[in-house]
Amino acid sequence: MDFEAIGPFVPLILLFVVFYFLLIRPQQKQQKKRKEMLESLQKGNRVVTIGGLHGVIKEIDEENISLKVADGLSLKFSRSAVDRVIDEEEKAVS
Repeated sequence: MDFEAIGPFVPLILLFVVFYFLLIRPQQKQQKKRKEMLESLQKGNRVVTIGGLHGVIKEIDEENISLKVADGLSLKFSRSAVDRVIDEEEKAVS
């Protein structure tokens, strides 16, 4: 094998490795974490939607959730509209 032929491609290979560790891998980890969060949603969880709406999960199925946002007011959302779950520590701060 002639290593002189590979020489011009070394910077390109190094650039790809840097992009992988700085951009691609962290994004894959973030997507995995979000998927796990959406799969672990349960009735009674306090959540915030992507639009900033706070509520408690009243009903949940594979694709949709129903959020109680006020007394007697429930709104139906796609499950993927949930941005984050508010845990007990975050409730105490707010």
